[in-house]
Amino acid sequence: MSRTATRPARPARPVRPVRPVRIGRRAAAALVLVTLIGIAAFGWPLLADGQSGLAHSEDAPWLFAALLPLLVAVVVATIADHGMDAKAVAMLGVLAAVGAALRPLGAGTAGLEPMFFLMVLSGRVLGPGFGFVLGSVTMFASALLTGGVGPWMPFQMLALGWFALGAGLLPGPERIRGRVELAMLAAYGFLGSFAYGTVMNLQGWVMLQGMGQGVSFHPGDPVAANLARFAAYCLATSLGWDLGRAALTVVLTLTLGATLLKALRRATRKAAFDAPVSFDSGTDGRGR
Repeated sequence: MSRTATRPARPARPVRPVRPVRIGRRAAAALVLVTLIGIAAFGWPLLADGQSGLAHSEDAPWLFAALLPLLVAVVVATIADHGMDAKAVAMLGVLAAVGAALRPLGAGTAGLEPMFFLMVLSGRVLGPGFGFVLGSVTMFASALLTGGVGPWMPFQMLALGWFALGAGLLPGPERIRGRVELAMLAAYGFLGSFAYGTVMNLQGWVMLQGMGQGVSFHPGDPVAANLARFAAYCLATSLGWDLGRAALTVVLTLTLGATLLKALRRATRKAAFDAPVSFDSGTDGRGR
């Protein structure tokens, strides 16, 4: 008489929720410092008098010199706060390389820049700190790839870093899924694309003179008057360009977003960025 042994079924392992790379106090302080420096770099000409030197080409090297150590400080502070390990740094490099490769596909053609949708999805999955560093590094790499190095580059690095950081700050990273999440990301990508274009317009607008009383920057004039001219300048010169960037970001987010979000979350789960690291020394001190 034979007996058939049946093994009890193993309970299914619970799926560990994917959490963004955490931001500790030191990383948050570094991000705040970078942001304050960026705001001052973009906006100081509005508060300067008519006799001040207003060429951003003169302050760009100083901004770049300050920005690079601060970006390194954000990464180091995040590592020190146990939010980013070697696997996260490796993913940062891969995503930055992909984003840099995507930019030449559309840059210069009606504002079509496909890398923006990648920044939205990466910031959403991996968090605001990771997103800021990713946006800045991606813009730096793409500038080297396309030969777009100039006084505007540090400003582009800041602006794209803020863009990706904002995606990481959207609500419900562990709860909102499906169509609702895609709609939220598409809406953010649409508005964020215009915000990026507006911020970059401010960087270049203060250097342009003689465009007409209604749209030119007038050093020393009241801030409200200059902002009114700046709004007219944006409507007259860059609205169509920003619309192309925003529309492409929405289309790519809605069509490819679900697949890419799933891939990023799977990679993040397997990498286990937020898993504590422990070492087992064994029983005899020699690992046996």
